[in-house]
Amino acid sequence: MKRKSLLVLSLFVLALVTGVATVAVRAQDVTTVKFWHTYNETSPENDMLTKTLIPEFEKDHPNIKVESVPYPYDQFRQTMLTALAGEEGPDLARLDIIWTPEFAKQGVLAPLSDVLPDFKTYADKVFPGPLSTNLYKEKYYGLPLDTNTRVFLYNATIYKAAGLDAPPKTIDELAAQCDKVKALGKDDFVFSDGGTSGWNVLPWIWSFGGDIVSPDQTTATGYLNGDKTIAAYQFLADMTKKGCFSDGMTGSGFDSGANYFTDKVSAIFDGPWMFPIAAGQYPDFKIQTALVPAGDGGSISVVGGEDIVLFANTMKDEARKNAALEFLKFTQSDEYQLKMSETGQLTVLPALLENDYYKNHPYYGIFLEQLKTARARLPNPNWTAIEEVLSNAGQSIILGEMTPKEALDAAVDEINPLLADK
Repeated sequence: MKRKSLLVLSLFVLALVTGVATVAVRAQDVTTVKFWHTYNETSPENDMLTKTLIPEFEKDHPNIKVESVPYPYDQFRQTMLTALAGEEGPDLARLDIIWTPEFAKQGVLAPLSDVLPDFKTYADKVFPGPLSTNLYKEKYYGLPLDTNTRVFLYNATIYKAAGLDAPPKTIDELAAQCDKVKALGKDDFVFSDGGTSGWNVLPWIWSFGGDIVSPDQTTATGYLNGDKTIAAYQFLADMTKKGCFSDGMTGSGFDSGANYFTDKVSAIFDGPWMFPIAAGQYPDFKIQTALVPAGDGGSISVVGGEDIVLFANTMKDEARKNAALEFLKFTQSDEYQLKMSETGQLTVLPALLENDYYKNHPYYGIFLEQLKTARARLPNPNWTAIEEVLSNAGQSIILGEMTPKEALDAAVDEINPLLADK
């Protein structure tokens, strides 16, 4: 009996030790992937990522842990560059599409078209426009994660009060609305936006028929300071000076979105993320949509969105590289793309447009229609510097400090050397 009890005890101890050892080995085998992004911590996007999608991925990949690290957008780029300089930072990041060529030029990204064996399979599944933002010197340094554009959002309450029957189809029709809207009060505006960056001014420039550089990106001369681009800036300056547009483009701090939702601004340009915001913060407000008012160049908006990229530092650790690539591939799946679509992020997979979710969606249709003519901001590694020049010129024009011709001639002199330095 004693011998039997001793045997049972020995087996129990052995099982216990083996179990502890197994747990220890499993703990050691878990690879952590750091994923940096700019989703607001309290946003629907961040909730979907951290509470639904990452847990689903980790359930299917028990040896991988994804550490989600959110940053404010205006701090993100510099924080990441500083961390990477010290060989720290993320394994993966959700980059604004305008940053991918810049980061590729600096050598901090891994060429995904080289390190992801089935890269072409994934590349062939996404929209070509967003994919093109990842190309630098004949290699792709990421894959598109989400895409979007801005459309004309108008306020039905103001339209009714002002006696406006329909949204403007043209820029001239928009300008003609000014007197009726201003009759409601001096603090009521036909339109508002929050700056003079490319995101803000390019829809106006393109719709007027202008541009900022030549098609081959070799010069801004005759484009940024061309007649049609000058006309676009003159229009923005005139409408602001008359009080038809708010002074938000001057950096005054005027909150275009909040004033739109509270019936002080009759229209803004914005994206699909405004619908979840309205549902959460302004549940009684019904957003109305239309295409961007057309000019001589048509109705042209700007493509936004983000890419997902793998960092060169991660390539030094085989386990981290493989784990990071697994999560990156997950972001390209139907499951991930559809779930993020529920938060206002348009999918990069055109095949999903035939999915019932998209076919029956209450508001994505207008954005998909606008995307047919929308254009991407300049996919150039020096875009951040180019955009700063562009923004400063716009400020000088709208504030009345310089004429459009003076400001844009000076901007051309600064931008041309940046175009030459690829």
